[in-house]
Amino acid sequence: MARRPSQQVPDAVRDAVERTIQATVGSAQITRERAQEAVDEIVRGAGAGAESLRDRIAEAFDERRPATHEDLKEIRSELRAIGKRLDAIEKRLPAKRSGGTTSSRARKTKS
Repeated sequence: MARRPSQQVPDAVRDAVERTIQATVGSAQITRERAQEAVDEIVRGAGAGAESLRDRIAEAFDERRPATHEDLKEIRSELRAIGKRLDAIEKRLPAKRSGGTTSSRARKTKS
């Protein structure tokens, strides 16, 4: 039995709709993959940004924390070493006309 012309129109419409759906599904898959890649990149960037922020916060806290007993001991030791170097330098300087040299540390302790 041959198809009637009225039967051919719905079949053509059905075929067109199926082709449209297939094309949409394919492009939707591509769009989904691109969206996933974009989200992955944002997440990677946010992770790197969070780590960088964490490092900067830790540095800020370290810079602003009060000096510990160990910090003060190190500073005193460094000051003593600088004082000794200064005394050695002053000893090598020519004597002053006013009657000799007095180290800067000795002058400060006299004051």
